[in-house]
Amino acid sequence: MDYKRLDNHDIEMLKGFTAPDRFSTGESVKTLHSKDQSRHVCMLPEAVLWPLNESEVSNILKYSNEQRIPVTAWGAGSSLEGNPLSVCGGIVVDFTMMNRVLDVREEDFQADVEPGVIYKELNKRLRHKGLFFAPDPGADATIGGMIANNSSGTRTVKYGATRANILKLSIVLANGEIIRTGTRASKTSSGYDLINLITGSEGTLGVVTCATLRLRGLPAEFSAAVVSFPSVESAGKAVFEIIRSGLDPAALELLDRGCISLINRNTGMNLMERPTLFIEYHGPSISYIGEVMEVTRELCASSNSLDFRSGIGRDERDKLFSSRHRLGEMIVQNHTDCLFLSADTAVPISAYPEIIAMAREEVEKGGVTAYIFSHAGDGNLHLKFAGRKDNRDDWRVINEINNRVVSKAISLGGTATGEHGVGIGKRAFMAEEHGNSLIWMKKIKELFDPNGILNPGKIFL
Repeated sequence: MDYKRLDNHDIEMLKGFTAPDRFSTGESVKTLHSKDQSRHVCMLPEAVLWPLNESEVSNILKYSNEQRIPVTAWGAGSSLEGNPLSVCGGIVVDFTMMNRVLDVREEDFQADVEPGVIYKELNKRLRHKGLFFAPDPGADATIGGMIANNSSGTRTVKYGATRANILKLSIVLANGEIIRTGTRASKTSSGYDLINLITGSEGTLGVVTCATLRLRGLPAEFSAAVVSFPSVESAGKAVFEIIRSGLDPAALELLDRGCISLINRNTGMNLMERPTLFIEYHGPSISYIGEVMEVTRELCASSNSLDFRSGIGRDERDKLFSSRHRLGEMIVQNHTDCLFLSADTAVPISAYPEIIAMAREEVEKGGVTAYIFSHAGDGNLHLKFAGRKDNRDDWRVINEINNRVVSKAISLGGTATGEHGVGIGKRAFMAEEHGNSLIWMKKIKELFDPNGILNPGKIFL
């Protein structure tokens, strides 16, 4: 598709839709918006705008659509598959100034927020009301970015991904039209579910300008356990038994021995360097949490656990889980001469031990550095590869392994991406995963965005 390059007239028009100080063609600003946290090469936009309200967004998109100027939405730049990069140039619309919490309705467990709100900051504010927004992708992600990617994280096994926690959306379409979809009711059977269509569409169908979020009551008590196993298979069996038992863990994470070795070196936790589950529970009382933990201990023992460490209370939970939350940071700090690829697939729970065993075998056979960890409770596997920056052999092998793992996940009835999104990195697998339904996805894209200006170069090859 042919896109227009910005000329002086376009620049003057776009400046008028915001304000001169909220529009930039400066090289430093464009560079800051040319790279996310993925390994993909920098892609410079031609200009960056910071809208303050929905009306400004509508005017920007209407003009861009008429002139065939590509538009890419930007939140925190924390994506891992090149999702917010300007593949075709054009403009970046940065939503960091649309960061207001518009309303919190405690009695309805709801909040209305703009897309630039950072979910961690939202939860700090909600804590005083005994509420929280459950999805937890880890990075300092914005709500808009989380909706675009259908982000999830460690707590998905209990609370669901972002999609399960959205009630209403305001969306600006490519032509500048504003639509509102969803209701404030806790459920609905009315009409097509446009919320689920928009959530996870990576800004290719429309741009979210307001969201009504489903909130949860902040748990009264927390507990956690760190459990070592002789093999991935035995850990996988424990995952199955914990879920089948109805214990309802808030987090159920599996780290391989390489991750545990790294944690030991950096924290002094002195864990057994074996496949290890990190388990978290939320509950109404210490007695309830204590009973759940004892049943968990028994289930893990029946799956041949080697070591079981547990703690009750927020402080003990934080102590045990802090190393899990810092793992990504540790990997980067311990490989300063490397670039990184964060691979992400998901499979049915029954296929979970098989995909992890396959990934470990591929890494060992390839002779590259990679850390295997996962949201075990929902079968979401992560592989974080560390390849030397200028070593082509490293990256050839890493890419080959990543491709085989993704294809294996799809063959097992899984998906190319559990939570990072398609972006640039997973486009090549869409036909393999979706078959003929990909044709209908393209038709939906053409209906919503006939001129293809919204985040072009993503999802589809």
